Amino acid sequence: MLKIVSLYAKNPLSPAPTSKKGKKGNKVDFEDNSLLNAGSDSDDDTSSKEDKLGNFETEQLISAITKITDLLRKCWGVAGAGIVSANLAREEDGQTAVFNPCVPGKSVYALFAFCGIKGFDHQLRALQGEIMDLINDVASVLHKEVYRWGFGDSGQCNKNLGANFLMVFRIGDVGEVKAKRDRARDVIFDPRRATKGKATAYRRKHGVKTIGAGGNTSVFSARSTVVAAKPKEVSNKQDPKDSLSLASLPGISTFTDRAVIGMLKTYAGIYRDQKLLNWKNDFRLGAGVGAFSVDMIFGMDAGWAVEGAVGSEYKIDATYLSPHVNMASRMMSACKQYGVSILLSQAVGELLSEIGKKKLRHLDTVTVKGSSIKQRIYTYDARHKGVDFFLHERTEDQADIDAEQYTSSIWETDPDLRAMRQHVTDDFVEKFNAGRQEYLAGKWPSAIIYLKAADEIMVQNIIDQGYFDDELNDDNPEGIEVLEVNVRNEMGDGPSRRLISVMEQEEGIAPPDWKGYRPLTSK
Repeated sequence: MLKIVSLYAKNPLSPAPTSKKGKKGNKVDFEDNSLLNAGSDSDDDTSSKEDKLGNFETEQLISAITKITDLLRKCWGVAGAGIVSANLAREEDGQTAVFNPCVPGKSVYALFAFCGIKGFDHQLRALQGEIMDLINDVASVLHKEVYRWGFGDSGQCNKNLGANFLMVFRIGDVGEVKAKRDRARDVIFDPRRATKGKATAYRRKHGVKTIGAGGNTSVFSARSTVVAAKPKEVSNKQDPKDSLSLASLPGISTFTDRAVIGMLKTYAGIYRDQKLLNWKNDFRLGAGVGAFSVDMIFGMDAGWAVEGAVGSEYKIDATYLSPHVNMASRMMSACKQYGVSILLSQAVGELLSEIGKKKLRHLDTVTVKGSSIKQRIYTYDARHKGVDFFLHERTEDQADIDAEQYTSSIWETDPDLRAMRQHVTDDFVEKFNAGRQEYLAGKWPSAIIYLKAADEIMVQNIIDQGYFDDELNDDNPEGIEVLEVNVRNEMGDGPSRRLISVMEQEEGIAPPDWKGYRPLTSK
């Protein structure tokens, strides 16, 4: 039992140990049963029964500890691991100390994603208590994709706030990440490597021999002793969180690609999950005509946060506190302004692989509330209208293999990613980019022309692809007009219309103090 407690004290996120006894459902691993089985050969039947009863009680205690820790792991996630670990290992005067949930926080690096259910207020009023079923159906898809696509076990759901979920792709503790980055840099840029050729020439000229692996010493082993440098100390003059560029971390593009793909796979998943599709037929939500669908929006940012517990001895929440968490929330909310499903901050966009970057669309350059730093915001164009995601459905095992075999070429080959972006054409991208550049340059009259042309290309492309064919009634002579209205209202390009609206509010002329960006005032 003490081994179980010790295991979780060191790492509360470790999986529950499995049984060596083969009992179904028993997750306890007894590495040494000698103490539990002591006295089993005794001739005293009463003693034997007592020992067996003691063994049973011990097993139950171990099982209870395992289940409680597993529950805490699921309730608090990565952010609460420190609480569990600190309290299991906490002692005062050689005795276990009183439970203290409010342990000090620690700084970490991570990618943060806020995911929201659109139209939640209407759903809450219509479903009342059954809204929990809808939220859990969404969570089932979201959690599965985040855990699947998060690098290693980095993808975690931190908390739910009604309509919104905070997902965290944890890179690591600030000190740990910096130390690993420095070690990798020292190996790659070891100054001794530059003198390797000179050292070899010297040995050849002077006949110096090295002793191989079978000898007591060698040049390599001696050099290895020197390579073990002391960890570099961070200057007190600079906040260590701000002294590291995440882009400098080896493998960060793979880490970021997988996190963003996890969000996009969730987007595809909600439109082919049968439980979520069944809500379409709920009379309370769609008036019985199938007009309702579960829709989601996503916002992401990257940076540091303080990970820990907030609350008191009565109630605590394991969470992340950071301007980057707030930025992810603002990115999610701004999706409504631009009419898109996902918004990525500049910090996330810069960390993607080169192929991933090419798939993003730079929508605008803004500042957000509480910050004077301008930044680009990006989207991955994703539409579900006219896409049958069931055609690209994979089994759970196949989906797991896809994630395990990730390469950056997935941006070009994955059926889901290609299908949700099939409405985007090269001529549309060309017109939009030209309009956005004119807008940022303050040339608003020409920007409006370009952006209206981009919006028209989008509308015409959707008509040509027949996204609304099922809604046409051949017997209704006004069907074509209805189609045109629906397409222009629902399927035009949201970002183009948003920028046009911003400029038309100023009568199409850039203000004299225009600096190429604007404040994103609304959340």
